[in-house]
Amino acid sequence: MAPSPKSNRGSSRRSFVKQSAALTAGVWVGSQSLSSAVGQESAQNALTAACIGVGGKGSSDCSHIGEQGVKIVGLCDVDQGTLTKKGREFPDAKQYSDFREMLDQLGDKVDIVTVSTPDHTHATAALKAMRMKKHVYCQKPLTWSIAEARAMRNTAEEMGVVTQMGNQGTSENGLREAVEVIRSGAIGDVSEVHIWSNRPVWPQGLGRPEGEDEIPEGLNWDAWIGPAPMRPFKKGVYHSFNWRGWVDFGTGALGDMACHTTNMPVMALELWDPVAVTAVKNPGIFAGETYPGSSTLKFEFPKRGNLQPCTFNWYDGGNLPDESVISKLPESFQKRVQQQRDGGRKTSGAVLIGSKGIVFSPDDYGARYYLLPKEDFEDYKKPEQTLPRIPYNAGGDQRQKWEFVSTVKGEYEPGTMANFGYAGRLTETILVGNLAMRAGEGQRIEWDAKSMHSPNVEAVNEFVKREYRDGWEM
Repeated sequence: MAPSPKSNRGSSRRSFVKQSAALTAGVWVGSQSLSSAVGQESAQNALTAACIGVGGKGSSDCSHIGEQGVKIVGLCDVDQGTLTKKGREFPDAKQYSDFREMLDQLGDKVDIVTVSTPDHTHATAALKAMRMKKHVYCQKPLTWSIAEARAMRNTAEEMGVVTQMGNQGTSENGLREAVEVIRSGAIGDVSEVHIWSNRPVWPQGLGRPEGEDEIPEGLNWDAWIGPAPMRPFKKGVYHSFNWRGWVDFGTGALGDMACHTTNMPVMALELWDPVAVTAVKNPGIFAGETYPGSSTLKFEFPKRGNLQPCTFNWYDGGNLPDESVISKLPESFQKRVQQQRDGGRKTSGAVLIGSKGIVFSPDDYGARYYLLPKEDFEDYKKPEQTLPRIPYNAGGDQRQKWEFVSTVKGEYEPGTMANFGYAGRLTETILVGNLAMRAGEGQRIEWDAKSMHSPNVEAVNEFVKREYRDGWEM
C-alpha cells in the first residue's frame, strides 16, 4: 500500500528542514534521500491551493500553481473587480476579500497558500498560513521589515513546511552556473560588488496628499491597509500600483529589485548579515512618507570563512558606479550607460570585482553573466556542477513554481532553493539598507544581525519592526 498523502508531505517537510538549515549557513547541499514511495498521491487527494492577491503578479502566481495540477479552491483579493476576473479562470474557487476569513473558513481544505500582496501584508498572511501547516509561496521581498523576515524563516523551520520566495531568477540555470563559477575561485577573492537598478518606476520623494476620495465600490480598503496605520483612500496614490514607494506599505526600489539583482552574488559570496551600512547619497525619507527618488548605499561584510571582506554597493534612481567600474564592462554596455547619462533609458547591472577577474551580469535575474576581461577567459573551462538544475522546460517563473509544487509533492529531492531559510536571510540583508535611508547622508550605521539592532544609531531601531493594527498582528 502506498503511503498516505500526509506521510508524503511529511517526507517533503523533513527534506525542507535539512535544506533550510544548510542554506541558513549560506551553503547549498543536496537533501537526504526521500521515501521510495514519494509522490504517490491519488487523484482524489490532489493538492489544493488558496491564493492571496490575484491581480498583477498574483494573477500569474495563481495560474502557474494551477498549471502544476494543483486545484485552486480559494481566491482572495481586496478588489472585487480583480477577484471577479480571476474567478472566471477558476470558477469553482470560493472568493474572499479578507485572507483571514479565507484561511479560517477553508482550513484543512488547503495544502498550499500563495501570497502576492503588497509588501506590508506578506508576513501577516504567510505566518498565519504556515502556522496552519500550509506550504507557502510568497512574493519578493519576503517581508516589509527585518523582524518579519526573521519570523518567517524561523516559523518555516519550526512548522516544517515547504516554502519558496518569488525571486524567479533562482530557477535559472545561468544563475546557478554563475554561483558555481564564483565559488570555484575563477575570479579570485571578491572585494567589491556593484549593483544598480533602473527602479523606481513609481513615485518616490513626495509627501502625503491632503484630503481623501470616496472608496470605490468593491474595494475592501480596510483589508488593503491590513497591519499598517489606517489612512484615507486617495485615488491612484496607493492602490493598486504606486504603493511601493510609500514607507508604510512598500520597501522602495531596494526592496523591489534587490531580491532579484543581488540574489546571485549573495548566494555565491554568502553576503549575510552586514556589519555596517552607509547611505552614501541619501536625500532621506521624504516627510516620513516615501523613499527618496534615488539613493546610493554601501554595505560592509567581514571575512566569512575563507571569503575575504567585501563591500556591496547599491545604486538606484539613475545613480551609477564610478567610471572606474563602468570602464571595465563591454564597450556595447558602456554605450548604453552613456546613453543613460545623456538622459536615455536607465540600465541595470551587477559587477563582482575579484583579484583574478570580473563577473558581469546585465540581467536583473542573474541569468546571464560574462567573465571579464574576455581575453583572460578565452580557454576557461566551467567547474563541475554542484547545484541542481530544474528538469522542467519553461520560463523561469514557471520553473520556480514547478520546483515548489514538486517539492511539496515529494517528487523533487533537491527541494526549493529560494526557501525561507535562504530568502529570509537575503531579505534581512537587503532591508538593513532601508534603515540607512532613515539616517543622514554619510551616516555609517553599525549593525548587529543577531540582535537585529544598531548599536550606534539608536534612532533607526524602531524601524526594525512595526506596530500592527488590531486584528492584523503577525
